[in-house]
Amino acid sequence: MKSKQDSDSHGRFAPSSAFLRRRALRARLMHTLLLLTGTLSVLVTAGIVYTLVRDAVPFFAEVGLLTFLTDTQWTPLFAQPRYGILPLLAGTLTTSLIALLVAIPAGTVLAIYLSEFAQRRLREVVKPVLELLAGVPTVVYGYFALLVVTPLLQRLIPGLPGFNMLSAGLVMGIMILPYVVSLAEDAMRAVPDALREGAYALGFSRLQTAVRVVIPGAFSGLTAAYLLGMARAVGETMVVAIAAGQNPRLTFNPLEGAATITTYIVQVSLGDAPYGSLAYRSIFAAGLTLFVVTLLFNILGFWLRRRFREVY
Repeated sequence: MKSKQDSDSHGRFAPSSAFLRRRALRARLMHTLLLLTGTLSVLVTAGIVYTLVRDAVPFFAEVGLLTFLTDTQWTPLFAQPRYGILPLLAGTLTTSLIALLVAIPAGTVLAIYLSEFAQRRLREVVKPVLELLAGVPTVVYGYFALLVVTPLLQRLIPGLPGFNMLSAGLVMGIMILPYVVSLAEDAMRAVPDALREGAYALGFSRLQTAVRVVIPGAFSGLTAAYLLGMARAVGETMVVAIAAGQNPRLTFNPLEGAATITTYIVQVSLGDAPYGSLAYRSIFAAGLTLFVVTLLFNILGFWLRRRFREVY
C-alpha cells in the first residue's frame, strides 16, 4: 500500500503531494463555505432593508418625514388618519427601558455569581434551567403579565389600569434574562485566570476581583449580551400586545397603557388595512423606524467597545 508520506533527503517523513493537494482542497472548500454563509447573512439583511425602504418610500411621498417624526397622534385606520410615530415610539422605548432595568442588573449579578462564586455542579444545574426560560412561548409570558403580574401590581398601586406598560416591561425583563445571563457568564469565564490571580496577589477579594478585573475584561461580551437583550425587548410583540394594550398614546408613564411599533404592525398585518393602501404602507414605515432604532443602539454598543478598549 502506498504511503501518504514520503521521506525527504534527511530521512524525515514529509507529506506527499497528493496529501497536500487534498488538504488545500479542504481548506478552499471551508473558505468558500464560510464566505457563502457570511454573504448569505449580508444578503438577508440587505433584502430586509430593501423591502422596508421599497414600501416606505411611497408612504413618505404622501406623509412628510417631518410630520411622521413630530406628530403626536397615530390613527392610520381612522376616517381622518394621523401618522405620527411618536406614540408608538414612546411605548416601545418605555417598555424596553423597563425590561432592561430588570434584566441588566439581575443578569449581571447572576452572571458574576455563576462565573466567580458558584460551584461547578450548581452552575451546571442553574444555567440550563435559566436557559429553559428562553424556550417558553412569548404568549405565555403575555398572559402571565396580564393575569398574574398586573393583579399583584394593582394591590401595590391602587388605580393601576388593567393594561399598563409596567407589568409588560417587568415580564419582558424576566423573558430576556436568560439571554443576558448566558452571554455575560460566557464572557466572564473567557477572561484569563492570570488576571484573577494577579488581583488575588494584590489582596483583592473575590467580589473586588469580579467587579474591578473580570467585568472590565469581559466588557465586550457584556455589551453584546446587553445589546441582544435590548434587541429582544424592542422587537417583542405578544407580551406588550396582551399586557400593555393596543391604544397608541404619547406617554412615558409606565403606569398607563400604550401600543408599541411591533403591536401596530401585527394589528394591521391581520387584515385591518387594504393591501397597497397608505395605512398598509405605514407598517413598513414603522418597521423601518424600528430598524433604525436598533441600528442606533448597535452603533452605540460598538462605540462603547472601542472606547473601552482605548481606556484599558
